[in-house]
Amino acid sequence: MSISTAAGSVKIRRAHPEDADACGRICFDAFAAINNQHNFPPDLPSTEFGIGLMRSVFSHPHFYTVVAESDGQIVGSNCLDERSVIAGVGPITVAPSAQNRSIGRMLMQAVMDRARERGFAGIRLLQAAFHNRSLSLYTKLGFDAREPVSVMQGQPIKRAFEGWTVRPAVMDDLEAAARVCETVHGHNRTGELRDAILQNTASVVERRGQLTGYSSALAFFGHTVGLTNLDVQALIASAETFGGPGILVPTRNSELFRWCLENSLRVLYPMTLMTVGLYNEPNGGYLPSILY
Repeated sequence: MSISTAAGSVKIRRAHPEDADACGRICFDAFAAINNQHNFPPDLPSTEFGIGLMRSVFSHPHFYTVVAESDGQIVGSNCLDERSVIAGVGPITVAPSAQNRSIGRMLMQAVMDRARERGFAGIRLLQAAFHNRSLSLYTKLGFDAREPVSVMQGQPIKRAFEGWTVRPAVMDDLEAAARVCETVHGHNRTGELRDAILQNTASVVERRGQLTGYSSALAFFGHTVGLTNLDVQALIASAETFGGPGILVPTRNSELFRWCLENSLRVLYPMTLMTVGLYNEPNGGYLPSILY
């Protein structure tokens, strides 16, 4: 895919591992610029973190990644998480100096075309609610706003719930965890949970010997699912830390949101869950990841 503009030609192509460093720097710069503009903390702590993130994503066999080039220079990238029946978009970034040239639209169209070609049941993303341009773009591309989400951070709660047991997840938990996710969302996210178990970030919660919830990580890039809010609360309360900017709490879930506030977690900034295709109203408690 390519277009020509007054500022030069733009081409979208598949990403290569050697593109990760340039894309990581752009990823940090782009998120820092928009967040600083609105007086919010950056999503990524440093350029080095952005580079590491892009290296990880670009080398993952179940991520589809593309870059935008303008006159031979990389000016942006986008990624599609293909580990589940629902495809997750992100991170998508365009260099601040190359914005307002329809590059973001091209990058989004490339991964949406890929998702449709591969037959994914739906596509989802999390959008910074203060970023009016991205909200407008995603809506015009067919995304529906489904859920206001609050990014929350604070000191670990470190409290056990009587009757609930939280422990590290193991591969033997995958089938039971998939059933929980299917009950809550109508689909499972086994691919992501499998990766998280290998990375030693995943945990499960049990009641009366039955698995009733799990978390791939209590972090910005992790998701959590529980049959009830109490299952999710038990997982949150067990965390040693909340990775990255924090956990993403559905704001409409007043019971869970209020409990987080009462346990001294604070809201950093608002986001919006947006979807195309399959979507079911959640039947239980959950925390999305930054991808969906």
